[in-house]
Amino acid sequence: MAPRIWLNGNLVERSEAVIPVFDHGLLYGDGVFEGIRSYKGKVFRLEKHVRRLFDSANGIRLAIPWTAEEVTEAILETLKANPLPDAYIRVVVTRGEGRLGLEPFCCCKPNMFVIVDKIVLYPRELYENGLDIITAATMRNHPNAVNPRLKSLNYLNNILAKIEAIDAGVLEAVMLNHLGYVAECTGDNIFIVMGGRLFTPPIAAGILEGITRDEIIDIARKSRVEVREENLTRQDLYTADECFLTGTAAEVVPVVRIDNRTIGAGKPGPLTRRLAREFHRRTRR
Repeated sequence: MAPRIWLNGNLVERSEAVIPVFDHGLLYGDGVFEGIRSYKGKVFRLEKHVRRLFDSANGIRLAIPWTAEEVTEAILETLKANPLPDAYIRVVVTRGEGRLGLEPFCCCKPNMFVIVDKIVLYPRELYENGLDIITAATMRNHPNAVNPRLKSLNYLNNILAKIEAIDAGVLEAVMLNHLGYVAECTGDNIFIVMGGRLFTPPIAAGILEGITRDEIIDIARKSRVEVREENLTRQDLYTADECFLTGTAAEVVPVVRIDNRTIGAGKPGPLTRRLAREFHRRTRR
């Protein structure tokens, strides 16, 4: 059964979910989005995601013509119309239709749509056996150029790094920032374990402050694992005891090789497994 899409206040069939070709979201990537998960029909951290959607919109001076409560209701309405046991929800707000040229304020009204569907980023066996990744040559956008904390529709920087990963025969790539420190992967945040402590790049490294990332940090601290948000180098990744990625779609996926170098014992480590189990418990309780 084809998914039904919420578009500007109405639920429509997929074939009817149409955006004008003069929409600046399509022409220039001028818009924002959120990726959200639901488990057993319950949306995980919905309030945080909606707040971040509005924060991203405010960051690009895009006035969403719906309130946070109305956006929340749109998400729940779309989820109800697409009954899936576990679902991925994509909320997109574009600048709207305007004339050719970069002028954003010629657009009269933003468009918003909500998609509810399935998503599988990685095969199930990789959650059991671990993922191979590479370091991309493509540098993460400078934070003073495009703020990575804004979830904008322009993902070309990430896509170029993703192409490098695919060309190398793997599914994901680590991106370094303008200072040569580890930032994040093309679609996920990254963590390493060293000496029983959990490390992840700080927000200042030019990363998206992921909601799953924050959840893992909270789980770790509540279980008395020391968490450090510090600048990391590739050498830190190579010499780590464990490594894993986090993201709304990916959840928690272990990494066992980076640039053909084996991480730790070459299999998902005990802290990775423990954090993943607790995340699974939180999301499905």
